[in-house]
Amino acid sequence: MVTSGVYEAGLRGVGTLAAMADLQPFRAVRYSGAAGPLVDLVAPPYDAVGREEREQLFSRSLHNVVHLTLPESAEQAADLYGEWLSEGILEREDDPTAWLLSEEYVGPDGVGRERRGIVVSLAAEPYESGRVLPHERTHPHIREERLRLLRATRVQPEPIFLLLDGHLDTELPDRRPDVEASGSRLWRLADFDPSSLEDRSLLIADGHHRYESALELGAELGAHARIMALLVATSDPGLHVFPTHRTFSDRPELAKLDEGEAVETVDEALALLAGESRTRSAAVAYRRGWIGLLHGEEDELDVELVDRFGLEGIGYTQSASEAVASVDRAEVDAAFLLRTTRVEDVFAVARSGRRMPPKSTYFFPKPLSGLLFHPLEP
Repeated sequence: MVTSGVYEAGLRGVGTLAAMADLQPFRAVRYSGAAGPLVDLVAPPYDAVGREEREQLFSRSLHNVVHLTLPESAEQAADLYGEWLSEGILEREDDPTAWLLSEEYVGPDGVGRERRGIVVSLAAEPYESGRVLPHERTHPHIREERLRLLRATRVQPEPIFLLLDGHLDTELPDRRPDVEASGSRLWRLADFDPSSLEDRSLLIADGHHRYESALELGAELGAHARIMALLVATSDPGLHVFPTHRTFSDRPELAKLDEGEAVETVDEALALLAGESRTRSAAVAYRRGWIGLLHGEEDELDVELVDRFGLEGIGYTQSASEAVASVDRAEVDAAFLLRTTRVEDVFAVARSGRRMPPKSTYFFPKPLSGLLFHPLEP
């Protein structure tokens, strides 16, 4: 098995690509329609589904993709996937193709947007090759869980999400989509030319654990495993990063925190935070009876400033008001409210060889599971 050192190796000085990433069309597996409307069969990816939503999706359909992404066991998921193929619930495309994906969504800020990208098959290569860059640290137990599932099922039910530095032609075809569900529309791209993306940087926006699991499986198989990837250009107008705020429980020392510049109200603190220069880190610290504006070091990200407090008792939320309310309800000891991490800063960190703390970025929405499946075998 590939050791964790592989994930950290070769990450310094990888700002330029040695060669283009191996991007190809692929023969997708899709729901055939035999199990009912696609809207009842798709789901958010595994790491965006809580326990209650998992049960709801399990009940919505016996063939909902969450039975494969969050199963009772990897072996059960493998058995189900095989049954769905043999029973015609799933069927494989005759020809390889890339796919144009349009996602219409309303973000956590209440603003409606449309994000576009291209879904392709990518060879998972070690980060040291410089072809695909990571930006966040991963958890070994999550990698192992995803590896067990991939090893058993040998299929990926959703794409990881990659940023492509620059522009991507995503003009929508003048015809009905080939696949459509829950705000997502897909068109086959029969004339996809991967050479058009030569020498373009690719960065993992979401899916580090799944990429590294594919990397490990490839090492076991003695060849690069391929993984389904959604490419979204940094210039896409629908691309938006949202902040992920931090809360800490069972941390009495943070309940007494009085660092930083004292501020009267949360609204005032957030307004001051928004006006801070991006040349150094800053964050709003909130505990019962005290609000402060923290300042960090030059060339440090806000998430790195809060990372100094460690990960013990940490929780994450996209809602600043919910973070504050959890402190007021005495459910947590302190909350830290952050600014959005800019895309250019994410690329700069990745190219410098550094890794950001977990949950440093929140690219919304995450691509749905179940729209397309990518078998490991060609």
